Amino acid sequence: MNGFPGLRRGLITLVTITLVWLPGTAGAAQPARTAAPDQRQAVQHSDTAPQLQRRLDAVHEAGMPGIQAAFRRGERSRAAAAGVADTRTERPLRAGFHHRVGSVTKTFVATAVLQQVEAGRVELDAPVGRYLPRLVPGERGRRITVRMLLNHTSGIADYADVLFASTTRGSLADLDENRFRHHSPAELVATGLDQPATNAPGASWSYSNTNYVIAGELLREVTGQSPRHYVTREIIHPLGLRNTYFPGSTPFVLGPHSKAYEALYQLPERRGEYSVYDMSWARSAGALISTPAELNRFYRALFRGKLLSEDGLAEMRRTVPVPGSTGMRYGLGLMRFDAGSCGTLWGHEGKVWGMSTLSLHSTDGSRQLSYGMNLTDYQRLDESGSPIPHPIDRRLQELQNDVLCGAGGSGSGPSRTPEQHADRGLALVGTP
Repeated sequence: MNGFPGLRRGLITLVTITLVWLPGTAGAAQPARTAAPDQRQAVQHSDTAPQLQRRLDAVHEAGMPGIQAAFRRGERSRAAAAGVADTRTERPLRAGFHHRVGSVTKTFVATAVLQQVEAGRVELDAPVGRYLPRLVPGERGRRITVRMLLNHTSGIADYADVLFASTTRGSLADLDENRFRHHSPAELVATGLDQPATNAPGASWSYSNTNYVIAGELLREVTGQSPRHYVTREIIHPLGLRNTYFPGSTPFVLGPHSKAYEALYQLPERRGEYSVYDMSWARSAGALISTPAELNRFYRALFRGKLLSEDGLAEMRRTVPVPGSTGMRYGLGLMRFDAGSCGTLWGHEGKVWGMSTLSLHSTDGSRQLSYGMNLTDYQRLDESGSPIPHPIDRRLQELQNDVLCGAGGSGSGPSRTPEQHADRGLALVGTP
């Protein structure tokens, strides 16, 4: 669009470029004010430290200002970081710094909705208009089901395309304009509904943050609590996630954190810095703050039956095809990746302006990797507007292959190019 079609593929670019397995690659509530849990984890199992640190250092040396990661393989776990949290002061990035995780929020919210399904308050295949007739009125309210919201087959357009339309022109103007603007759920949903439908309800997959703002309002309707409070009470607190929280009305990350740099495919004259941002634009679609180690803890609990019954988890893992992709499918707030000899991986990616996240896990949660970075859209675009793989992307491939396949393991999973995905995440058309 407007000469930059690649800008409309945004968020999943993180996955489509970096989740390319390299055969033969060796080694591929109130938040706590400190990152003590992750820092303690960082000193465990010192035999794994050099391997992870080497890979993170390589990502930093390839051009990423800062990256932090946490992995688990069996009973071995490790958290580490490389690079800087602030490019001006060169303040180092540390493992356990608080990080905006973008669309990884969707897995938390989908889990919360499925808890209400198990409690008998919500039916997955009931029309959303049964619960929210004013928010989603008319024929759409009668035809779009709760399941269609959670697996992105509703056909409702993404409001983020409208809020941040200047990105399609290579401009940061809309990002700056919305930095301190408050957005209500009704406003966001109305913006999405006002755009032409992407497809008939249930006919195809099309990523939209609007779906998950509606899902959050569904939680509000059936529980009598805001989605932020429900997820905190029923998921975050029971799992002891001390550094995982919704920021609420504050634009600040409340714990130790890095800056958030947005390059917008090297098109603007300067990078934007967006660590201070009113996240009401993302809400239950992507406002969560967490750490890589705590994301691993959440997904491990989810996949081991601590948050949902076996039937509930099975529903979450019922996937639909992602158009243009042979290796990725989407469930209810879950992405599924077929990663060749590394097996099936589940999780989600996320991106908000200046911060990106990828969280990947084996089916039983025994192999886990979550990482966060503080520079987004660092690639340049080719003549068709598609991102050109950057040296950072190859280093991320090696990190993923090393940690999830094991040193010396080979990954023969699907090789995908950025244009093969239509997902559009929080930040762009396609987040986290």
